[in-house]
Amino acid sequence: MVVLSDNSVDHALLLLASMHVGRPVCTISSAYCRLTKDFSKIHGMLDALEPGLVYASDARVYAPAVRAWGGRAPVVFGIGADDHPGAVPFSALLETAETSQVLDVYHRVRPDDHAKYLLTSGSTGLPKAVINTHRMLTANQQQIAQVWPFLNRHRLTLLEWLPWSHTFGGNHNFNMVLAHGGTLYVDEGRPATGLIDKTVRNLREVKPNFHFNVPRGFDMLLPYLEQDETFARDFFERLEGLFYAGAALPQSLWERLEGVARRVRDRPVWFTSAWGATETSPALTSVYWTIERAGCIGGPLPGVELKFVPNAGKLELRARGPNVFTGYRNSPELTAKAFDDEGYYLIGDAGKLVDPERPERGVAFDGRVAEDFKLMSGTWVSVGTLRVRAVTALTPLAADVVVTGHDREEVGLLIFPSLAARDMPLARALVAAHGRDRAARAKFSGERRPGGAVGVRLRRGKIDVAGENRHGV
Repeated sequence: MVVLSDNSVDHALLLLASMHVGRPVCTISSAYCRLTKDFSKIHGMLDALEPGLVYASDARVYAPAVRAWGGRAPVVFGIGADDHPGAVPFSALLETAETSQVLDVYHRVRPDDHAKYLLTSGSTGLPKAVINTHRMLTANQQQIAQVWPFLNRHRLTLLEWLPWSHTFGGNHNFNMVLAHGGTLYVDEGRPATGLIDKTVRNLREVKPNFHFNVPRGFDMLLPYLEQDETFARDFFERLEGLFYAGAALPQSLWERLEGVARRVRDRPVWFTSAWGATETSPALTSVYWTIERAGCIGGPLPGVELKFVPNAGKLELRARGPNVFTGYRNSPELTAKAFDDEGYYLIGDAGKLVDPERPERGVAFDGRVAEDFKLMSGTWVSVGTLRVRAVTALTPLAADVVVTGHDREEVGLLIFPSLAARDMPLARALVAAHGRDRAARAKFSGERRPGGAVGVRLRRGKIDVAGENRHGV
């Protein structure tokens, strides 16, 4: 079964029902249908997945993509099915009486059967379909529970926007509530202009006891937390932990969140994180102790083996364990390339011990091995490290940066201004960000570029900004 739409109660019911009877399910990002009129990618995915059923929440949004596909699979819509001949309304599925066959099929499901497919790395072609087995998903929740024993004592209350097409929301968080009990509220908001207000409203009402988010999500929430003490008190009132993953958290965001928490509660908030991938269902490591700053991705979960391999001046991380996948669907060549000769998964990330003398203090993330590059001088640029430092230095004016400069003379940054910088001329914004450093000398030309991004060249002692009439780097 394939689901084309965003998180919803109907989506969850179909997902669980499908896995219950041993039918793998794949949730595809709704953007492939909602944000484009070119449906070639979604059609390619559907052809590759060969679904027995396709579900989408609203025919008004998803019917054009499904209708243009022309596949033979039955189509189910949450609403609007009556306007599309041949489509089945979701309500009709709820009226179907369960027979003894359901239990019979359920008892035939085995640990290594495919539970779901998650799509990954489709920026330059069709995404790969990562096989997630029942063993992988259940093993990972048991691994997490062994280092987070509070999950067995306290029921989670979560408010979730993280898409179930991604392993963070769809495996880590959804399955955590499923494994230990609790309540998961679906958030129709998300960290985007015009939608973050919905998340703030929902957080006021739900008051979750654990909050999972990506760094961008925390960045979007912070202005509301800093400017509205009532909201900050509502948010932190029942909160036991803040969990960040999906990208490195700039230390500046950590410190701002910590500052808000200190103003509205007596006890400190616990910051925690983990590291993994779609292919590892997803967690390989976890932070299950108190850490003082961002950067630590924790220690290996029970049953996970990490191997450090020297690579281009870094230590490449490789992993194996019961939660690591066995391959990509119908892609034996890609599968063979994903593992080394000892069966360790080649995840492509780099890491190092936080303290080489005390390995129990965990592993620090050290960027992607594949993303690092050399300048013309032969100097290696650690992209992941530089990105986090740049965002921190430009706080609160940069939402994110992209590091460039492969085979060039200098490093470049493509800066995406934050909400705080949106109404500021670029020159004043960068002066404000760098004015604290008296040693820095800056030359500016031009204002904001179309599309909101800013091109910057970094040289010793100065910053050159690419404006509308100059080429960015």
